[in-house]
This record gives sequence, structure tokens and C-alpha cells, in this order.
Amino acid sequence: MSLLSITFHCTKNNIEEWENYIDETLVQMAENLMDVNKYILSEVHTDYIDEGKNYNLLLIFDNEDLREDFIKSEMLNIAERVEKKFGTEVMIFNTFLNPKKSRF
Repeated sequence: MSLLSITFHCTKNNIEEWENYIDETLVQMAENLMDVNKYILSEVHTDYIDEGKNYNLLLIFDNEDLREDFIKSEMLNIAERVEKKFGTEVMIFNTFLNPKKSRF
């Protein structure tokens, strides 16, 4: 199992538009990802961020090779689409999670 955590940080000015984009586009993109075994799309609550809001897409792959393939192709497509629509108003941060032990 291999995990990828994608955090989207949206500025205050675009939260409503970004949430619409999540509902109408990002969910559909996640549903159509061939190599993703499972995913969780979350709104991130934190007491430390006042200048916007974070959202997270946790992707679960069967192995690291599938995750690497995703990063080289699909992740680039997602990032390009988000940048084209939102510019610098939505920032994307990838975190590679390598489980040491898990129980689902």
C-alpha cells in the first residue's frame, strides 16, 4: 500500500468558487482515477489558518509504482487544471506517506 496526501490551500477570496469546483469537478476526477484503490476527500479544520482554508485528497494506491505513475501523469493534469482556473489562489502540496504499519 502506498499513500499520497494532496492538500489544496484556498485563499479566503475564492472559497465558495473552490468548493463548487470540488463538488463539480474534483470529485469526478477522483472517481475516474484508474490506479487509485480508494480515496478520501476532506475539508481540513485547523485553528492556525485564518487566511484561507485547506482541503485534502488522500489517495490510496496498491504500491509505490502506481503512486509514482500518478505523480508523473495525473497529478500534473490536476495541477494544471487547478492553476488554469484559480492561478495562485489555490496552492497544492503533495505529501508522500509510506506506511510503517496500518490497519484499515
